[in-house]
Amino acid sequence: MTENRIFRRLLTVTGQVQGVGFRPFVYKTALKHNLSGTVLNSPEGVLIELQGSKNALNGFDQSFSYDLPRLARIVSLKKEELAVIEGEEQFCILASTAGEGHCVLISPDVATCPDCFADMNDPQNRRFEYPFTNCTNCGPRYTITKSIPYDRPVTSMACFELCDDCRTEYENPLDRRFHAQPNACAECGPKVWLTDNKGNELAGPETALRELAKLLAEGKIAGVKGLGGFHLVCDASNPEAVRTLRERKNRPDKPLAVMVRDVDEARKIGKITDHDIELLEGLQRPIVLTPKSDNYSLAPEIAPDTDFIGLMVPYTPLHQVLLKYFSERNKSDLPSALVMTSGNMSSAPICIGNREALTRLPDIVDVFLFHNRDILIRVDDSVTRSVPEFAETDKNKSRTIFMRRARGYTPSPVFLAQDGPCVLGTGPELKNTLCLTKGDHAFSSQHIGDMQNLETANFWKEIRLHLQSILKVKPELIVHDLHPDYLTTGLAEEISLTENIKTTALQHHYAHIHSVLAENKHIGPALGLALDGTGLGEDRTIWGGECLLVDNEKLINKRLARFTHLRLPGGEAAVREPWRIAFAAAKDLGLDTDLISVPEQFQSGLKMFEQILEKNINCPLTSSCGRLFDAISAMLGLCPAISYEGQAAIILEKIQDMTEQETYECPLAQSVEAYEICTGELFKQAFTDFQKGISPAVISRRFHRGLISGLADCAEKISEQTGIRNVGLSGGVMQNLTIAVELPLELQKRGLIPLVHRYLPPNDGCISLGQAVYGQLLLNKR
Repeated sequence: MTENRIFRRLLTVTGQVQGVGFRPFVYKTALKHNLSGTVLNSPEGVLIELQGSKNALNGFDQSFSYDLPRLARIVSLKKEELAVIEGEEQFCILASTAGEGHCVLISPDVATCPDCFADMNDPQNRRFEYPFTNCTNCGPRYTITKSIPYDRPVTSMACFELCDDCRTEYENPLDRRFHAQPNACAECGPKVWLTDNKGNELAGPETALRELAKLLAEGKIAGVKGLGGFHLVCDASNPEAVRTLRERKNRPDKPLAVMVRDVDEARKIGKITDHDIELLEGLQRPIVLTPKSDNYSLAPEIAPDTDFIGLMVPYTPLHQVLLKYFSERNKSDLPSALVMTSGNMSSAPICIGNREALTRLPDIVDVFLFHNRDILIRVDDSVTRSVPEFAETDKNKSRTIFMRRARGYTPSPVFLAQDGPCVLGTGPELKNTLCLTKGDHAFSSQHIGDMQNLETANFWKEIRLHLQSILKVKPELIVHDLHPDYLTTGLAEEISLTENIKTTALQHHYAHIHSVLAENKHIGPALGLALDGTGLGEDRTIWGGECLLVDNEKLINKRLARFTHLRLPGGEAAVREPWRIAFAAAKDLGLDTDLISVPEQFQSGLKMFEQILEKNINCPLTSSCGRLFDAISAMLGLCPAISYEGQAAIILEKIQDMTEQETYECPLAQSVEAYEICTGELFKQAFTDFQKGISPAVISRRFHRGLISGLADCAEKISEQTGIRNVGLSGGVMQNLTIAVELPLELQKRGLIPLVHRYLPPNDGCISLGQAVYGQLLLNKR
């Protein structure tokens, strides 16, 4: 009878299925349903052979659908019938096989799971307070992996010989730590130690974390080796310690992230939502930007320019133990919080090696916490914020905006609407990432940083080679930015010459819109509002406030509208000193330049500056939305000079009077080549109100409302002419909370369909995806 017949089936599973407890899950499920067979990791994915009755196989399928391990992610599942093997009685896990052309997704690093935290908090457990505890459901992956298949010999755990107890766990398919490649304990695994800033040991493994907590409570600054690199750490409640850290790191104003022990402590600092809690306690545990609480009590120097604070909770056992000891020293009801900022000097990559940190960071820190598990891949913390969802079907939900995508998310791919050959997108100059496509997957790297020095260029090269190695791909085309002087353009040319790969350029803002369309799997024409600071345009001016037509089916890229041009007196100097832009704008609009707040150190050269304006010497034109924010902020006297990118805009957004209902006019004018969004009128109205003595808070709100209205008017007008209703929103300005929340809603009111970033940052961190996808489309057309 059919129910007694024996069948044999091969399942080929691709996706995030190695290093996530997948094989033990298959083993246990097969035993549960009385099936024989095998399971192994291979280049093609996980290969599962199952033999048993029809009912048993159906039972396996049902469990397979609903009971997957928490980290597993299936992309494809192929089934084939096989010949039955007579006499087979057992189900076995076979050794992994290596090879080319694999279809496996590499797991990102995953935050410590509740079971491992429970082990660490149990005094009777042999892993009590052990700072490298993990299992198949959690722990390091990407940062310790050299190659695929993901097995211990190809990780930085290869040098740690398992003790008898750990080996028993590792070899038992029914154990939570079966084939957990970083599995270890205090007897056989990595160890921590504390040194001074010259490398002299102060405390060994048993007392290092407790001694570090004591020194931090005393106001010291530490370099702490973590998961993807070093953090610079100090007491977030100690103003003097925070000021000292800022001075030593040369980071005078940019907000600093803090780590607290748990969500209860986070509530004392920030107004966290349910969605924030999901992010804080989830698998990835990024930094989450939340409004400061009413009882906010950390040092004012943590985030002086904004009403938001970047919070995270421990995502490794090491952080958990450190925060536990640090909290024990706090005898008040105030939160115990530690500053955790990237272990680097400004613009340099994060340190990952002990010797590297001793060389680069001793002038910043007083002490180092080292450990001896090598970090193979440097990865910064991810940064996110929650905003209300605008989609009609999800009105009561929140969505995540990435400010920086790195730890916990990389190298998970963006799934594309089309298949295609491998393309390398080299990324932009600032906030660089690179991207490689493989079939219908796009692998965007972790945040690499600003491509302005040799160290960052070398980091870029490391990541490019590593991703190509673990993905087993070689690009057929390289796509770079249109700017000929960008370091990424030079790197593209270098690779082209040495590896014989063709290159092509894609304008910065077209790449922004190709990226957001790719994330939304949109095929065909769309309008795009690309709003950011800088990008060389096709007309050799600096773009940044554009309405574009992008058709990724017919490969049409065209500018349809732009912001009113501003002048940038002194070029890059105007970006650092926005008073220059405000002064030039006032002069060009026939306004009284005496109202512009010029910093004292520039007063003596003001006459020469005016001559530069008169003769239009080194005053490049820009349609940048970011520079418009800078001009308004400087004109109001809020931020005449900046110490970090976006500072002027952050302060301008912060001061808004959200009760204000008036909106500045932002008309649309027809010009020869494209529409002009008359943003000069926004500046003029803001200037006039400021002249009347109206508060900057009211002016800021009217400006934000006017800009949003003007952008929506432009999109609506062009939509009526073209019949295109989809509008992609991209660029760093889309990280402005006001714009991110209110612009999609305003577009919806006009009957338009906003498309936003959901997997990558809207800032330049998404550029490499747009480049790579465009290159893939180009090759597919040939």
